[in-house]
Amino acid sequence: MPSGPGVIDEAAIRRVVAGAPRGVATFLLTSRTDPEKIAAQQRRTRADTLQLVDRLAPEALRSLRRRLPGVSIVQVVHVRGEHSVEEAVAVAPLVDAVLLDSGDPDLPVRQLGGTGRVHDWSHSRAIVERAGCPVYLAGGLRPANVAAALRAVRPFGVDVCSGVRTDGRIDEGLLRRFMRAARGSGKDGRVRLRR
Repeated sequence: MPSGPGVIDEAAIRRVVAGAPRGVATFLLTSRTDPEKIAAQQRRTRADTLQLVDRLAPEALRSLRRRLPGVSIVQVVHVRGEHSVEEAVAVAPLVDAVLLDSGDPDLPVRQLGGTGRVHDWSHSRAIVERAGCPVYLAGGLRPANVAAALRAVRPFGVDVCSGVRTDGRIDEGLLRRFMRAARGSGKDGRVRLRR
């Protein structure tokens, strides 16, 4: 990952995957874009879900499907304007889910997650309504805004990183406040949280 907190090496990823309880999805976040290299990374770590934080061409996504049957694919779309709605709708049929974040892959040092920035939730809501697949919401979520985000966007689930960290480390108190706020959002009484 060229940016963002919480980067861990593949040995640590393997330990996390091996220790995950049965029935709990394990996500490998990768900024790689070459299907062969992504497939090799997945085989080394054994995660059952790939979260692709950079754009992949449609043929690269189809290649991953062929190489990794049974592995779920989540494509991150960095919401930076109205064009992001069309980007998400176009990629949705090729993946198992879309995750909406607030990075900027066009910067010299690409921001591919963990920025702590909120994006325009009206674009995210349009994606949820049009994507036809599960949509996760990320991007600047924290205890103070997660309930409003859930009400505004109505995502399948949320993804949190920097919003529950203090000095770069997961803060148990912030995480508990985040969970309480998410559960109290009035969405539907259920909440799916990752990370």
